[in-house]
Amino acid sequence: MSGDFPEGQGHLDRAEALYDPEEHSRPFLTKFGMDFALFLTFRSYARWALGRPEAARADIERALGDARRIGHGITLMAVLHLTGTTQLRLGEIAAAKEQADELVALAEEKSAPALLAHGMADQSCVLALSGETSKAVQSFERAIAYDRSLASTVEIPSLLSVLAKVHADLGQFDDARRCIGEAIALGEASGERWWEAEFHRTAGEIELMSPERNAVKAQTCFERALEIARAQQARSFELRAATSLARLRRDQGRQTEARELLAPVYGWFTEGFNTPDLKEAKSLLEELT
Repeated sequence: MSGDFPEGQGHLDRAEALYDPEEHSRPFLTKFGMDFALFLTFRSYARWALGRPEAARADIERALGDARRIGHGITLMAVLHLTGTTQLRLGEIAAAKEQADELVALAEEKSAPALLAHGMADQSCVLALSGETSKAVQSFERAIAYDRSLASTVEIPSLLSVLAKVHADLGQFDDARRCIGEAIALGEASGERWWEAEFHRTAGEIELMSPERNAVKAQTCFERALEIARAQQARSFELRAATSLARLRRDQGRQTEARELLAPVYGWFTEGFNTPDLKEAKSLLEELT
């Protein structure tokens, strides 16, 4: 969660090379309470962040298949949550919804409060990305309150950032700024950096959506998001930030600068062209031609 995606993927690649299911599966379950399938979910997120959506999808499919084959409850619930998180990044909302609902049902059945909190959070994200904003606010508030009641801080910053955007969609800009400000502060305090670039991009989008439309502040946020993404080698976050900044430059009549910013970022990708982020970037580039 430190945001060092290349190093994290490297460790997971080496772990995969060493892992033998016949030899290691049972010791993993005994010692860690989870199987190696869980680690594939972390690699799926790293691969997505590093700009390899199809490789991320392959890890998701393998992790889900392994978790269901093993039949170990905690492993399956953790995999349902973590692969669902990446599926939302890939735009696979229907699949993420099915997994979130399955996770909540299993967590309630097995009395697993921490995983229930994750399932509730996943359901909230699905509502947000499905456009059900009013329901999403209520769902997020319940999920975050429940998570905090367990003295947990993991993933709360990322949830607050999504909630901030939902508040902005509803025109609730004071709440939106409060949530994104808290997300940034919590991330800095805890060292949870894997969503840091998106915090700043979201803050910029909120400034552009508000009635005051503070383009100067938005530009600062987008440039900060780009700086973080590039430092982390997080190509998918870089693409999101570049798309937001290029759109702002287009609106300012700076089409050439917008295209020169976005084209090389988009041009780096070799896969995942059916994902929402790449489709959005392509559409904007075509408009700027």
